[in-house]
Amino acid sequence: MAKYLVIVESPAKVKTIKKFLGKNYEVTASNGHVRDLPKSQMGIDVEHDFEPKYITIRGKGEILAKLRKEVKKAEKIYLATDPDREGEAISWHLSKALKLDESKDDKKVYRISFNEITKNAVKASFKTPREIDMDLVNAQQARRVLDRMVGYKISPVLWDKVKRGLSAGRVQSVALRIIADREKEISEFIPEEYWSVDACFKIPGERKKLEAKFYGTAAGRMKIPDGVAARRIMDEVRQASCKVLDVKKSERAKKAPAPFITSTLQQEASKVLNFTTQKTMRIAQQLYEGIDIKGAGTVGLITYLRTDSVRISEEAQTQAAEYIARNYGEEYNAPPSDSKKKEGKIQDAHEAIRPTDIGRTPVEVKESLSRDQFRLYQLIWKRFTASRMSGAKYETTSVKIGAGEYIFTVSASRIVFDGFMSVYMSDEDEKGENNTLLKAIDCSTKPELMDINGSQHFTQPPPHYTEASLVKMLEEHGIGRPSTYAPTITTLLARRYVLKENKNLHMTELGDIVNTIMKEAFTSIVDEEFTANMEMLLDKVEEGDVNWKVIVRNFYPDLEQAVEEAEKNLEKVQIAEEETDVVCEVCGRNMVIKYGPHGRFLACPGFPECRNTRPYLEKAGVACPKCGKEVVVRKTKKGRRFFGCEAGPDCDFMSWQKPVAEKCPRCGGYMIEKGKKLACADAACGYVRELEQTAEHV
Repeated sequence: MAKYLVIVESPAKVKTIKKFLGKNYEVTASNGHVRDLPKSQMGIDVEHDFEPKYITIRGKGEILAKLRKEVKKAEKIYLATDPDREGEAISWHLSKALKLDESKDDKKVYRISFNEITKNAVKASFKTPREIDMDLVNAQQARRVLDRMVGYKISPVLWDKVKRGLSAGRVQSVALRIIADREKEISEFIPEEYWSVDACFKIPGERKKLEAKFYGTAAGRMKIPDGVAARRIMDEVRQASCKVLDVKKSERAKKAPAPFITSTLQQEASKVLNFTTQKTMRIAQQLYEGIDIKGAGTVGLITYLRTDSVRISEEAQTQAAEYIARNYGEEYNAPPSDSKKKEGKIQDAHEAIRPTDIGRTPVEVKESLSRDQFRLYQLIWKRFTASRMSGAKYETTSVKIGAGEYIFTVSASRIVFDGFMSVYMSDEDEKGENNTLLKAIDCSTKPELMDINGSQHFTQPPPHYTEASLVKMLEEHGIGRPSTYAPTITTLLARRYVLKENKNLHMTELGDIVNTIMKEAFTSIVDEEFTANMEMLLDKVEEGDVNWKVIVRNFYPDLEQAVEEAEKNLEKVQIAEEETDVVCEVCGRNMVIKYGPHGRFLACPGFPECRNTRPYLEKAGVACPKCGKEVVVRKTKKGRRFFGCEAGPDCDFMSWQKPVAEKCPRCGGYMIEKGKKLACADAACGYVRELEQTAEHV
């Protein structure tokens, strides 16, 4: 009979860990959390110093009953949940639910943790058992209580003022505001015209021509604002004599990238593999918990996936150095990168995300993995291997060519030592760096101008956030933690506050409404700095420097006051049951505006007798510039708003910005609203004026 009981979180780990331990060990799983706050109420006793009211999670009774039986049989109990705040809290809840801290027997209860599910790591954890770290537990309790307060206090306000089923969240609402602010920037962006000029030179004795870009003058870089300036420069260059002013050769080094942390893995998997953050985390979890590898059994392939540390263990570093020397050569080896740890981030006790064994190459395990598992493992393996290698070296050459008072430049580089790039190259690495310059060029060379051309360009608005760039933004501003990025984005999409189109995240009408209410009534909740400071305080709890209830005590009164004022002062948003003059063709009643998951639609008020619905086409109050019919607000298949003609598809007019009735005084085309400005829809025309001004003032 087993003397020792090991409790892990996930059933997927049981088989992997069981294999490493002897017959004296019974390994079983809690299937995640066993206790939590109740769903039917806030579950926090405000009157008694914000004490959480934990209950057994519905459906976990059987698991706990089974665990209690196993506990009775065991001499020692090892709580082996994940090595982070959440995992520590699960161990603590298990201890409470199974009454391990109240046991009158001589049973010994230990907490063990391991960063990777390998034989060495698991066995080593049993040699260094410890008590439950209450600082870690309290940091998780503080986060859970704060999130519950925000959700349970603010969500009813949204239900009352907008519609049922909406929610607010401490991190979720900040992320929504960040996306909304970017959308506003994009919609208000006014493109500015600029030109580039490229020249083609013949070099004596060379068949290949040299293509150079306009730089400016000896005084410095010069912008070319329009075609008139570009043509003047080109005319002057054609008349001028040309000479090589300077040739510089130098070496440049490119450092190896750091190994993956949670956020960078999510970003790179999105860019390279087209994975959502949720998919990346799901597959990484599978690789961490263990895969049945042909000839080796169930093996954990990567280290723990929720981390913001780039630290690597000495054992992994030694193993990597040996592998690189053996397979690439000693010159490819580099000492560990001197990456500075992020101050104040307690997750730094962890390692970066890496393969548990660098010798287990992606090719070797390919047939045991699904396609997506293989692609993610290969990405992690390559990035880690590259991070332990020496930098790449480039030989760069830059040339300045004078043409009268103007200067043109051309530069190129070639790799002289590929270093880490022999294993791993990012998108940026692959985009270039392979230009070649003519060898026979120096300051005595007499270049001859063969051709010169100007090109018109317009400045571009900032890009829409993608899941990858939003994760990067959240991480850079200290909002949320590795475990929260994917669930935050998933919630925004599930609530239909945000929609995804070609990787880009766009606000929906519902998202706009919720964000406006949050900004108006709960300013601090959606403030980036406030949220980042809150994360810093949670880290301080984890370090043992701050009592978790102090944070809650300070936070709650302000939240309660904001909720009271919102209930009193916020006006209801009329987005449903508004009667229209559209007559239901089935029963003759006037149809009403309702709000569904995809936005507004027309429905018959006679429901359920009459179930007729129609798309709701909100009029923009302006005639179509193409055919003169009404312009209406339409939506793409995924729900993104645009302005189109009511006669569509017969009339193909569309605009992402709202058109206005006034014609452009410069070119006669139609104008659009850009924040507080009116602009000609034709960027080449470039006419812009303040929205408040009248045409007479222009």
